[in-house]
Amino acid sequence: MDFELSPELSELQASVRRLAQDKVKPRARAIDAGSEYPDDIFAAFRDAGLLGLCLPEDVGGSGAGIFGLSLAIEEVAKYSNTAALMLLLTRLPTGPVMIAGSEEQKQRYLPGVADGSQRAAFGLSEAQAGSDVMGMRTRATADPGSPGGWVLNGTKCWMSGVREADWYTVFAKTSDPASRTHDSVTAFIVERAWPGVAVGRIDHKMGVRGVDTGELVLSDVHVPAENVIGEIGGFRLAMLGLNSMRPVVAARGIGLAEGALMYATEYVQQRAAFNQTIADFQGIQWEIAKCAVDIEAARLLTYRAAWLADRGKFTKEWVPYLSVAKYHATELAVRASGLAVQLLGAAGYMEEHPTEQWYRDAKQLTIVEGTSQVQLGLIARGVLDRDLWWD
Repeated sequence: MDFELSPELSELQASVRRLAQDKVKPRARAIDAGSEYPDDIFAAFRDAGLLGLCLPEDVGGSGAGIFGLSLAIEEVAKYSNTAALMLLLTRLPTGPVMIAGSEEQKQRYLPGVADGSQRAAFGLSEAQAGSDVMGMRTRATADPGSPGGWVLNGTKCWMSGVREADWYTVFAKTSDPASRTHDSVTAFIVERAWPGVAVGRIDHKMGVRGVDTGELVLSDVHVPAENVIGEIGGFRLAMLGLNSMRPVVAARGIGLAEGALMYATEYVQQRAAFNQTIADFQGIQWEIAKCAVDIEAARLLTYRAAWLADRGKFTKEWVPYLSVAKYHATELAVRASGLAVQLLGAAGYMEEHPTEQWYRDAKQLTIVEGTSQVQLGLIARGVLDRDLWWD
């Protein structure tokens, strides 16, 4: 068992750390305040070759996998979870294509993501179907004018990057919309330029501002047979895609926690009170220590999860190992950001310090791509089914 990063991953970590400090850190507060998509950060990621980290080399990626992407996201999320989300969106919508897509689909849609000429987004949730995925109502009906083709109607919501995307991975019911059987859901690649594809309402978010979140409206959208991902009846594909993303979301939580704790630690070491610094108080030291322990535990869980995912171990028996990483790291982000605000006191609540931004951003991580409660259910099921067991 080797806990050292390979030379290639160590070099990646160091280079992204420099980029995050030089490009992301100075822009983080302005991105949050202005809520505008940071094209300059996207360009920096593109020029550094970070948009293709998780993509295979044969489609223009670097082949660093989920582990490499998670390392990069951890570094970026120390300063901006918006920028980290931009990197995450190179994997979330492309995941189902990599897992079950045809070779033609991979060669057509993935190189543009890798070189930054195209962006993509992921459409699963609906207003009445968040954690209850099978409650989706977006409908795909057979297209009589196109053998094997489909016509999509419905509205997807809470889609990150919806306005910037050139294409979407969209899940829809290919049988009775009221059906709750897993073979009633199928994945499609939908291009933004097609007739009937429109961006609806854009949400106003508490945090993670700068990457749009909103609705994708599909009105009689004709999807050819070659844009069906995998087999008809692909609910399992949605779950495999989300399972493999757990360490990537967890990395956002680790990075945020690290950034918040480092900032607060530097502050309490400088802030004088009662003829000493705040950091001299044992109670403060204990809180810092407990948070540091949690960060290191989350890092090990997340790195293991990324290692597993890169080896295709994101099927049912591996789910609890992936979910513990997502659950622990994202809940830690909430605790660490709250601690940072508390350590700064009144100053931490003010916009002149980034602690209030970390505090707002952290909560999103416990909701997206499977809430903390969903993760707890998956972990418990893993124990009950003996997938997570100790003898």
